[in-house]
Amino acid sequence: MAARKKPRRTKVAQEDDLAFANPCFLGSNGENSEPFERILLEFLRDHVYWRRNFHPEDPPPIPMFAAHDPGYMDFMDRMRTELNTLTASLKRSVPFFNPRYLGHMVSDTLLPGLLAQLITTLYNPNNVSPEVAPVTLRLELEVGLQLARMLGFGTDPTKTPCAWGHLTSGGTLANYEGLAYLRTLRCYPLALRDALHTARQLPALVLDDGRELADLDDWSLFNLPLPQVFELPARLAAALQGLDAVEQRKFRQSLSQARIENLGPATFALRHPLWSQVRILAPVTAHYSWHKAMRVLGLGGAQLQSLPVDAHMRLALTAFRARLEDLAASKIPVLTTVAVLGTTEFGSIDPIHSVAELRHAFRARGFEFGLHVDAAWGGYLTSIFREADGSFAPHAGIRRGFSYFPSATVYASFSALKEADVVTVDPHKLGYLPFGVGGVVWRDRRVLQFLGEHANYVFDEHTDSEASLGQYILEGSKPGAPAAAAWVTHRVLPPDRDNLGRLQRQTIRATEYFYDRLPLLAAQLKAKARLLVPFEPDTNLLCLAVNPEGNRSLAAMNRFARRLYVHLGIAPGPVQMQDFFSSHTAIERHMIAPRELARVLNALGIDPASFVDSVDDPQTQADSLFLLRHTLMNPWLLQQVDGRNYLDRYCDYLEKLVLLELGSGAWRASGNEMPLSAASRSR
Repeated sequence: MAARKKPRRTKVAQEDDLAFANPCFLGSNGENSEPFERILLEFLRDHVYWRRNFHPEDPPPIPMFAAHDPGYMDFMDRMRTELNTLTASLKRSVPFFNPRYLGHMVSDTLLPGLLAQLITTLYNPNNVSPEVAPVTLRLELEVGLQLARMLGFGTDPTKTPCAWGHLTSGGTLANYEGLAYLRTLRCYPLALRDALHTARQLPALVLDDGRELADLDDWSLFNLPLPQVFELPARLAAALQGLDAVEQRKFRQSLSQARIENLGPATFALRHPLWSQVRILAPVTAHYSWHKAMRVLGLGGAQLQSLPVDAHMRLALTAFRARLEDLAASKIPVLTTVAVLGTTEFGSIDPIHSVAELRHAFRARGFEFGLHVDAAWGGYLTSIFREADGSFAPHAGIRRGFSYFPSATVYASFSALKEADVVTVDPHKLGYLPFGVGGVVWRDRRVLQFLGEHANYVFDEHTDSEASLGQYILEGSKPGAPAAAAWVTHRVLPPDRDNLGRLQRQTIRATEYFYDRLPLLAAQLKAKARLLVPFEPDTNLLCLAVNPEGNRSLAAMNRFARRLYVHLGIAPGPVQMQDFFSSHTAIERHMIAPRELARVLNALGIDPASFVDSVDDPQTQADSLFLLRHTLMNPWLLQQVDGRNYLDRYCDYLEKLVLLELGSGAWRASGNEMPLSAASRSR
């Protein structure tokens, strides 16, 4: 958010968007249960008719009199008993659908997607190949193009680059895939050069700049611009035409044996010592899956270098540029840079446009790095900017209806998404689809040339290769129902300004309202406690720090905030007894610049000396700053109930909690707070 100013939003626009959401969800009170039940029953019957009409001349395998068999009746009774047990347990689930839930990145699910997923599950398609999913696999590839258009990628197959994407179980797997395939792309030229050295009878592979690929060293090959790497298979195919089939096969085998996928990272590094130094750069706010990916892919956690962030918790450009200069001067290669479009903890938007500009500048100097945008959270916010015809709406037009959003930097970042090589985006977050529907989209579908695992029993060489999805992705068997859910949702609510973007606008307006409402709460608690939004939100996540007035100890402040969270997290009792839900996170010293840390601590009245680097006693809790974290994605947060909306009511409840815990005094010394999960960055 920018500096506070007169709101631009209008009450009419808010009410229109709120009414727009009415038919979209099952509803907090099941308001749309009647059409949901009617449609689900209709398509269940349709599915049964489909079964009956497949060779109706065959006798039914289950005879009609089976229902009278004692074993049959016993089975049905046991099934109903266990289902009752299950549903009784599920009543302890988190009420994500309710506007009182402000916790993690999940809300109510859209009716089109929910119904499509339930209905398609009856058909049980496996999107590994068209032989077991002739319908939903095609839908998945179309969803990839729908996401690509939302992000601004080209989708015309007659033009280069043309995008390609598919669905994953979530953002973590999408991040794994992006990193694995960028490794494949960047290492391919080195393997090709090695293979050429064993087959000198091939015509020379000459690049656009006149250099012969076989004459280049490892540094030059690893730093080939990705557009040139994408052209290499076509150049190679043209060169191989001069050889007979046996020699072509021998060369391709030699190339396959020289690739990192065959040799493994350790042996590849022995042949190419440069690889042992490779770095991946990511802001300190990057999702924890990037650390996992380094270990899973055998790259090593030490090769992931964290970049500092600025006062908005965005990637700090000055530090990023300096790091690139150091690495280029030392001839240490960079595999890729990660930029985040909506961090998990703060919703902040990295300056993707500036990262792309730096890549162009360093590319001109012979220093290449990939650009992976982790937009698992913020990807669908692009629908606010995307016109129905695919164009990007002007900044002034987007600003109407908001108080602060989007800042010039945030707007420029969204407009630069099309510069990324690969983007992670999660439909199960701001796409309001059921778990797990993640997604990964590549700017250039020619990435498929470098991938593929063939298996005769599942992939037919005569089938459209792109449709044999399992050849190219990290998963094998995968459900087709989520693809149907995403496809139907995007057809009913296209991800543009006039449709899905209207729901996204509600989330931003709610955040702006909450941001403007908190100073009133702070005034009500004056002389009792200090409230601080440490970083102005870029999107629809907002973190809040709370410190009892006069307290100078970070450990005591953290104990106080954790005691507040005991009331806001999932408690042992019935969820119906809880008023509101939030989540939490913590700022560690390495995550924030000293200047910004000093600002935050000073505003809270905390002695900087009480913020230590590490603690031996977990109860001391002074090596991080505990924050209440709020995800504001429910479309009905601003709905008025007796003159107050849900955020007003939450602020009133938070005031009551603060006064309650101040009165208890338990926060003044180490107590027995309810243990909290360490996994605050859920995905």
